[in-house]
Amino acid sequence: MEGRGLTLRSKSRRQRPQISAPKPISGPLPPNTRAPDAPQGSVPAGRERAAQSEATSDLVKRRYSTRFNAAPDFDASAPPVPALPTQAPGGYGGLGAPSAVPRQPSPADGASTSPKVDLNALRDPSLPVERYVANLLANASEEEIQKYQESLRKVKNRTSTDLQQNVYQNRTQFIKISKEAEKLKDEMRTLRTLMSELTTALGQTTVGNTPNPMSPTDDQFPKRNANRSSVANLESMWSVQLQTLWKTVEGSQKFLPAVPGRHIVLETGNWAELDSATWKPKRPVHIVLLNDHLLVAAKKRKRVDQNQPNQRGPVPTKLVAEECWPLQDIDMIDLAANLGTGAAREEALDRGIANAISIRVGSKPFTYRQDKRDTSTKNELLATFRKTVEDLRRNLRTETEAASKPLEAYGYLAGRHLSYSQKSEPFDLADGPRDKSDLRIDVDGKQQNLRWVEGQVDELDIDIALQHFEAAVSSIERLRKLAKGLKGNAIAQEVINVKVDGRATRLAGVLSRSLVDTHSFPGATKTNVTWLSRLGFEDQARETYLKARTDVISKRIRACVFEGDLPLYIFQISFVYFSLIKNTISIYQQCFPSVMTSSCIRWAKTHLDGFNALLSRQLSSVQRGTSVWDKCLDIVHEHAALLTEVGVDFTDLVARGLEDQSDDGLRTVQPGQLAAAQPPVI
Repeated sequence: MEGRGLTLRSKSRRQRPQISAPKPISGPLPPNTRAPDAPQGSVPAGRERAAQSEATSDLVKRRYSTRFNAAPDFDASAPPVPALPTQAPGGYGGLGAPSAVPRQPSPADGASTSPKVDLNALRDPSLPVERYVANLLANASEEEIQKYQESLRKVKNRTSTDLQQNVYQNRTQFIKISKEAEKLKDEMRTLRTLMSELTTALGQTTVGNTPNPMSPTDDQFPKRNANRSSVANLESMWSVQLQTLWKTVEGSQKFLPAVPGRHIVLETGNWAELDSATWKPKRPVHIVLLNDHLLVAAKKRKRVDQNQPNQRGPVPTKLVAEECWPLQDIDMIDLAANLGTGAAREEALDRGIANAISIRVGSKPFTYRQDKRDTSTKNELLATFRKTVEDLRRNLRTETEAASKPLEAYGYLAGRHLSYSQKSEPFDLADGPRDKSDLRIDVDGKQQNLRWVEGQVDELDIDIALQHFEAAVSSIERLRKLAKGLKGNAIAQEVINVKVDGRATRLAGVLSRSLVDTHSFPGATKTNVTWLSRLGFEDQARETYLKARTDVISKRIRACVFEGDLPLYIFQISFVYFSLIKNTISIYQQCFPSVMTSSCIRWAKTHLDGFNALLSRQLSSVQRGTSVWDKCLDIVHEHAALLTEVGVDFTDLVARGLEDQSDDGLRTVQPGQLAAAQPPVI
């Protein structure tokens, strides 16, 4: 029975196996480990499976029966955990859109740092400022907020300084580039003139090689290929051409005298002058195109000597100058382009009008036709005429610019000022192309041109723009002194004065606005008035200051509201009037010379009259001699006594419309009684 083991069929009563208490083990035994009480040798398989089952059951029980009796170590002094920020749905940083505002680390994060200025975040134009500041300074202390504000102020000041420096550098670079561009323009103009002369010279060499019936022979006009581009040789060649023209065309010398640069461009013969109305030939002509004129010479018969009979051959002819016009006064038209249609066109073609040209001089036309019926000759004359006219206009424009070159410094400096341009020029413009040197002026023993003065004016503009008032006023004084010393050059003196006066007027406007803003401060007012006086605007400074004080009095009086208590209202308006008048006179005496004090006293008298008128209206319903009347007058006289501190006594003029006093004069305190000026309180 023992060998057969346990069976369910057995009816014998056996004791049930008891489950022992769980035993702590470190883990399941390895498969090859043998139990300590097991006999040496092999272990039965059933017992080994039972031991493994008990070990597994023990691990499961230990897993479900684990307890955590030790509480975690919390620090009681740690701050509470911050609450999560609430975000509105659909707003910036709401559901579906992550917030782009950076979050400042809180002390709970373990790194407590003060907020710093993030320049990259501030450069973002779409930065939500309010949300950014709220998140950044949410956990910051008052000291950290002040530090952050100071950092922002430093960044602002640094940015403003950088902006001013950039403006200054950009303006300086712009001025330099403008001067370089002006110099380059002059060089390009000179180069264009030289290229035009070279083109004309090369064209003359080509013309010299073509056969010309009026040109000198080879013996008179030798070829010098090596020196054809020389200007001296060109002048010599042009002179020979003119002399030949004078010999060939009778009367041409009176139309075309010797002028430097005058030369023949094209000669063409076999032309006939037509009647402009009937298109019938009148006489044969010869056309000579010069660089500045168009000469028409008529062919006429020479006188035959009667003493030589039986003379054979063609009738001798000569050329006589009939018409000569400047090129800029005439127009040359091709008649082939305006023949029309139909029978009129056929008739014009039969008469040879297709080879004719019309020259208009004002309202008078001249018609010429090529007798050889050669269209190329006509086209060559038209093309050469147009090119010559264009070259002439270009040369005239260049000469005009060169003639105005001595005036360029004046025009550049004066900026084409209207008052300057309307005056007659005291020097001859004809000498301009010969004298291209800039005008020199003496500056501290050194010779400078007017462009140096323009550079000083540019620096003055920069000082005014940057509000460097002391440097700007000093520059204006220096330039005015320089202009005053130019007694031998009235034009330069006038131009410098025009430019400097314009800058001085603009600077005076800026200083006047500054004076209006700081009229209550004696130091700033004295500085602005001193600058205006040095510029020559003392009257403007006085009027500006007194007007600003008038506006202050009007503003303060309107602020006084009558609420039923008459003595209190009289106290308010009298204190405002006499305190502001006293302070105004005190500052005026410190800032303006004593010879201009009468203007301030007149201003004070005007406002005193205004106060008396206001006082009369307020006391018009109060009975004379009552306590209210006496109290109001006592208050007025008490405040009027403040003016004695600045050396002015208006006692006899105060309440003049109320009290019958004959003395309407003005008493002035002696100099020894003048009290020290105190800074204003209003």
